[in-house]
Amino acid sequence: MIVNGFSEKDFETFMIPSLPERMAAIETRIRPQFRSIGKEITDQLSMELNQEMFLHIAKHARRTVNPPQDTWLAIANNKRGYKKHPHFQVGLFDDHLFIWLAFIYELPNKAQIASTFMQHPEIFNDLPKDFVVSLDHTKKDATPLATMDQEAALRRFRDIKKAEFLIGRHIPKGSSIVEDGPALLAYISATMDELVPLYQLAYQ
Repeated sequence: MIVNGFSEKDFETFMIPSLPERMAAIETRIRPQFRSIGKEITDQLSMELNQEMFLHIAKHARRTVNPPQDTWLAIANNKRGYKKHPHFQVGLFDDHLFIWLAFIYELPNKAQIASTFMQHPEIFNDLPKDFVVSLDHTKKDATPLATMDQEAALRRFRDIKKAEFLIGRHIPKGSSIVEDGPALLAYISATMDELVPLYQLAYQ
């Protein structure tokens, strides 16, 4: 399967002011790449995790006024949905591509997952130094894993209902990796490999 990268024009999708036109551009410019990247990564994760994983592409169906500031694909072990489960994401804001293992606020067992991670802080030590963490999937900013107060972030994730924990990588738009389809796929694949042990720990 041919995998294309993301061009400047793809990122400019998020500058389109109207909801219908931005959604049409997401459908024509971005989702074809999501489908091809998503199939490859879903197959990879299904093999690595020895269970069937399912690709979901964000629909933004509830939006009636404000156009989405970002869009993404998600991969989870549930066919019907992903938000209530630990899941992998690849997506775009207007200035960067993100690759996440995401634990968002809809998770019913957030507290247990946070406690498990707090009991195994060493699992974060082996992750690449360029990994970043976000505590809110709706915001662009992220904190380098190397400088983050890990315990405080996990305590917040455990104790605050709306708190989230997303870990992975950001790549700025215009990067040679983002624009080169095969290189991007390899980079996403390698990032997912690094995240699989954390995903598996979440289910213990």
